[in-house]
Amino acid sequence: MLRDIFNKKRKYATISKQAEREDVPEGLMMKCPSCRKIYYRKELEKNNLICLNCDHHHPMSAKERINALMDANTFEEWDVQLTSANPLEFPDYIEKVEKDQKKTGMNEAVMTGKGKINGYESAIAVMDSRFRMGSMGSVVGEKISRAIEKAREERLPIIIFTASGGARMQEGVLSLMQMSKTSVALERFSRSGGLFISYMTHPTTGGVSASFASLGDYNFAEPKALIGFAGRRIIEQTIREKLPDDFQTAEFLYKHGQLDRVIHRSEMKKILTTILDIHQDGGDRS
Repeated sequence: MLRDIFNKKRKYATISKQAEREDVPEGLMMKCPSCRKIYYRKELEKNNLICLNCDHHHPMSAKERINALMDANTFEEWDVQLTSANPLEFPDYIEKVEKDQKKTGMNEAVMTGKGKINGYESAIAVMDSRFRMGSMGSVVGEKISRAIEKAREERLPIIIFTASGGARMQEGVLSLMQMSKTSVALERFSRSGGLFISYMTHPTTGGVSASFASLGDYNFAEPKALIGFAGRRIIEQTIREKLPDDFQTAEFLYKHGQLDRVIHRSEMKKILTTILDIHQDGGDRS
């Protein structure tokens, strides 16, 4: 009978959703938050972590960005040994830092050093949002300031890629002091004739956006990057107005003259090479 066909017990085993998740190695697949399409991570990595369907720019780690930009085997990392202390004895702070160190393979939320971009030597600092959301504490500010000083001493241009939620609350006023420290280092660098290229990625907010990130000779950003100081809701409550939908995006800032250009990641190396070529000081490219 027809009823017996549909009531017949299945002869195949079912797999639970939990078992399916456990069978897939962590990090193997990625879902685009914009179009929801799922990719193999390696497929996206071949395209500089840009969605093949909607062009969404996925976050890059500091190492991924340096590898995408610097010529092979030319990068020399600086100040690897610097790690955070807990001057305010904030509960569980060091434990959280150590957890991020294991997760990212970095000692802090920024990687600094020097290398060559299509033969042109440059200093570089790259923030990593995976580490305490790229927040700027004493070590992040110190590493960036030291990188700027070394670039000045070695007469190198410096490129800083920002990705940060702002100042690190666990370090209180010591974190806020890094805004002035990095800005002073850049002022000294500028007076010596140095070239600073600021490249803002998603997100660049809080004290980072209000200090060194906005002080470049060239201020660039990736498409749709969130850039701003205070949060959208706070601003709307303060001014009692509804803000535009694209407020605090890279495109909005470019439209209002706060950025020099919004640069697609695929064009990043080419454009930076052109700028370094224009500003080179007679150095060789060997």
